[in-house]
Amino acid sequence: MSNQVALLRLVAQRIAGPRLAGASEVVRWMTALQAQDYPGVLTSIALRSAANSRASVEAAFSAGEIVKSWPMRGTLHVVPAEDLSWLLELLTPRVIAGAAARRAQLDLDTATFERARELAAEALTGGRQLRRDDLLAAWRAGGLVTEGQRGYHMLWQLAQTGTLCFGPVRDGEQMIVLVDEWIPQPRRLERDEALGELARRYFQSHGPATAKDFARWTNLVAADVRAGLALAAPYLDRLSVDGVEHFLDPGTPDLLAAARSEASGLFLLPGFDEFILGYLDRSAMLRSEYAPQIVPGGNGVFRSTVVSDGQVVGTWKQTGRGAKRTLAATPFESFSGEMTEAIHERYAALP
Repeated sequence: MSNQVALLRLVAQRIAGPRLAGASEVVRWMTALQAQDYPGVLTSIALRSAANSRASVEAAFSAGEIVKSWPMRGTLHVVPAEDLSWLLELLTPRVIAGAAARRAQLDLDTATFERARELAAEALTGGRQLRRDDLLAAWRAGGLVTEGQRGYHMLWQLAQTGTLCFGPVRDGEQMIVLVDEWIPQPRRLERDEALGELARRYFQSHGPATAKDFARWTNLVAADVRAGLALAAPYLDRLSVDGVEHFLDPGTPDLLAAARSEASGLFLLPGFDEFILGYLDRSAMLRSEYAPQIVPGGNGVFRSTVVSDGQVVGTWKQTGRGAKRTLAATPFESFSGEMTEAIHERYAALP
């Protein structure tokens, strides 16, 4: 049954089966994709879309359809532009409150953040866009100290409180913009509506998954998880796995039935992909003894993975760039000659 769960997750996430039309559709379906590795998230989005192109993802950023910010768990994610505001309102208060000690260590207070906000607005109002280094320079010119992680934390705070986000791409770097200008028509949801929608979208795009998976993904408290799931439940089916209740989109089993051969095949996924990061319990696709090889030393840096028949069977990395790039794949146990050939074929087609 666990292998069935893994295969269902592959098609639910659109890694296998019919891809979504473009980058915007992928991000709306997934709701949020972890993005501290920018090249990796470009690939994660592209491989789920019919366009299969990293350039198309950057075009969606520049068109204002998707943005990058810190809406969940204090970690960078790509989200639909229209959803950023309600996600921030729902998910960031606990994270901000939990960073009080860090703010004290950095000697950052409310007055400092307000000054940073004023200077950022002054530099960006009128549709202007700044590189991160240029924003830090504007803060220093305005009398703020940015060294020692202070600049990063000011940016993090202003993003989580809805002033700034990363939007268009220029020369391979995302520009910082004002949320109110860059996202002129944000969706506004009441709290219960937001909980229900977030739960529904998570289980539709990530299911089969459990309430604990959803809690880990969102960092919501148990009462909010229960409330969201209660509102989403009418739109979901249930699946019992070893006595544990899982929730999924009613259409996911049919997707797998139509794409089982592909889902049972081989995939190369970037580090931090939602197939791994989207769950508290990864045992359906990753045996516990191999988990340390995905995150060596528990350092929080997830390696890119080789997935076969729904199971993570090894890791891979790219060295070099352009015509000089090469692939190094490392099995947990061993790769057959046929699998090694398939890995290189999949790598050649990877966006």
